[in-house]
Amino acid sequence: MNGLLVVDKPQGLTSHDVVSRVRRAIDESSVGHLGTLDPMATGVLPLLLGKYTRLAQFFGEMHKSYTGTIRFGFATDTCDAEGEPTTPLVAVNLTLQQIRSHAAVFLGELAQTPPQFSAKKVAGKPAYKSARAGQVVELKPVQIHIEEFAILGLSDNLAEFSIRVSAGGYVRSVAHDLGQSLGCGAHLASLRRTEAGPFSLADAVPLDEVQNLVRSGALAAYMRHPRELLPEMPAVTADELSAGRLRNGMAVNLPEFSNSPLVKVFCGQHDLIAVSRRIAGTLFQPKVVLG
Repeated sequence: MNGLLVVDKPQGLTSHDVVSRVRRAIDESSVGHLGTLDPMATGVLPLLLGKYTRLAQFFGEMHKSYTGTIRFGFATDTCDAEGEPTTPLVAVNLTLQQIRSHAAVFLGELAQTPPQFSAKKVAGKPAYKSARAGQVVELKPVQIHIEEFAILGLSDNLAEFSIRVSAGGYVRSVAHDLGQSLGCGAHLASLRRTEAGPFSLADAVPLDEVQNLVRSGALAAYMRHPRELLPEMPAVTADELSAGRLRNGMAVNLPEFSNSPLVKVFCGQHDLIAVSRRIAGTLFQPKVVLG
């Protein structure tokens, strides 16, 4: 089974857990995700299935959108509710306006230090493995962009928010840093990803429904149409002779005149057979062959 399926990840599972479940459900070993979600988080997790896993290299850095809650009063070692407290619990007497004022500072470009419990690698080893062993590693700040950070409401010590952040940004770190800015400590209490690049919750299938959709033969109807994928690449339809040559790794001339360096090549309307690289003019060499 080849395609792109957007899953609504439930709380408590790692992204790899979701991949494993979908592998079993569709009886396909080649499944991969586009962008990790922490176990505590729920929401949009795009998966590439079958031969489409070969397309992962073409999906660039995707902005992500989230909703969630931040709890003020103490910080944790993971920067979220699953961690151990690292600061004493303090009484919180914040106003919505105070929080919004401090949150506004995070908009735009900023240098963010990833959490100790993160997948960022230091000397080839994920930071979270060192953190679990009680080791503190030095993580370098990363430049990120926060397009939106809105504090939607406040109830006692819990603030609701929405955020849109560039690839590589950690919402957990935003919550932690906001607590430091306000002088009371804070951590991420809940998180739901609503968008990952062009994929949204409107596209997502609950993980528990995947098995039933496979059994009923209806899963294909929930996968994105191949022509919608990688919209920055022009699509061109090859005739049977050219398609056969591409499948064998040979260069062919295709009726594509946009000067784009990469194109999606179809045989018919639905069958994506290759991503090809322009050599010169309308001469293309297959970069990835899908079938």
